[in-house]
Amino acid sequence: MAKILLFSEGKNLFSKSGVGKALEHQKKALGLNGVEYTLDPDDEYDIAHINTIGLASWRVLRSAKKKKKPVVYHTHTTSEDFRGSIKFSNQLSVIIKFWAKKLYNSADYLISPTNYTKNLISSKYVNNKEIRVISNGVDIKRFSKNEELGRKFREKFGYSDEDIVIISAGLPFQRKGVLDLVEIAKENPEYKFIWFGASSIKNILPKKVKNIIENPPKNVIFPGFVDEEILLGAYSSANLFFFPTYEENEGIVVLEALSMKLPALLRDIPVYEDWLKNKKTCFKGSNNAEFTKHIEYIINNNTSEVTENAYEVARERELSKIGIKYKEYYDYILSKEEN
Repeated sequence: MAKILLFSEGKNLFSKSGVGKALEHQKKALGLNGVEYTLDPDDEYDIAHINTIGLASWRVLRSAKKKKKPVVYHTHTTSEDFRGSIKFSNQLSVIIKFWAKKLYNSADYLISPTNYTKNLISSKYVNNKEIRVISNGVDIKRFSKNEELGRKFREKFGYSDEDIVIISAGLPFQRKGVLDLVEIAKENPEYKFIWFGASSIKNILPKKVKNIIENPPKNVIFPGFVDEEILLGAYSSANLFFFPTYEENEGIVVLEALSMKLPALLRDIPVYEDWLKNKKTCFKGSNNAEFTKHIEYIINNNTSEVTENAYEVARERELSKIGIKYKEYYDYILSKEEN
């Protein structure tokens, strides 16, 4: 049986990002399916599965090539996804694209988390590369409604049972729609908003985003990166999950909300087009006026049919099933390499 090198670099930063969560999911998905893996590039391995695009990743790729080991690159990073994040990200995105293209084209095989990302990579990044679509997945056993954690969450943040609580999660980038959430919060002071994400990075954020995090409206909280139990409590107790991102390659936090049967309000962007349907498995808006209408509808109506349908979408992406897809792809790669 194949042994896989799972490689990600920059653990301190990436551990609090979607890429860090994706690595945790890969480890769990492979473990659930009895696939042996290592995180150490100096170990013996049969396939290198790389998640990041830094210099250490480039060295691992080159080392794998020298050892004649096939390299699978996970296309988490795109120039489009990087824009609107940290200071000077729009200018740096040109370098990100150049470097991502170099690494992705140097790999033997690619994985994209959605059809949207696959199409983006195949049209703008690589030449005639095989790309397999495999979701980052979600731990539906862990991300399951917990009344006790929900109660503790409300107590911790001083919310009453009557308060309408709207949550979001992710690094607080402008690209993620953090400024839009704050604008909606200002217009709806009767609702409570909370954005979970690593606010410890605020010094590398543009000034207007940093100012918002340091001086939010009274009905908005930025608690930063929190323990998973607090996040589970928020998902369990909130009235809705609001994710107004402008660009995404999948959105693990969206899958978590679906798994928790929490109504999800998303921006209507291409990444969700083929697998999340408006008013069937989620709610979609294109601007703040539409978001506000959806918020009012979700709060005042029974959305259980939508959330039950959404849960089925999460179940299709449960980590044990994702592990089977990884295993099938690894087996396919090794059989192809042998021929």
